[in-house]
Amino acid sequence: MAEHNELGKLGEEMAVEFLRQDGYTILQTNWMFQKAEIDIIAQKGNTLAIVEVKTRSSLEFGLPQDFVKPKKIQLLVKAVDAFVNERNLEIEVRFDIIAVHKEGKSFVIEHLIDAFYHF
Repeated sequence: MAEHNELGKLGEEMAVEFLRQDGYTILQTNWMFQKAEIDIIAQKGNTLAIVEVKTRSSLEFGLPQDFVKPKKIQLLVKAVDAFVNERNLEIEVRFDIIAVHKEGKSFVIEHLIDAFYHF
């Protein structure tokens, strides 16, 4: 596996643990719908958090959250609509980003709640 793929997988594992420690129930990871993949689908109370995880080895080229582009947002919206409709869920949906970056030998995790809105 390429080094960036391993870093991404590590970032997603850290994000799952971070959310669990914050009281979220993890419903799915890497859930696929057509061309879209939702990194983490988590629930806390009556809110479904659709979480995109972005991991970077440094901030040299920008913040991890800056790499969530409009096309990705459109795919996430389409996928979450399918997820909610397939399960007949009556639940509030929120789009979050968990940004992970390496700082020295450790990682910094930032949870951006309501990071973007579907349009």
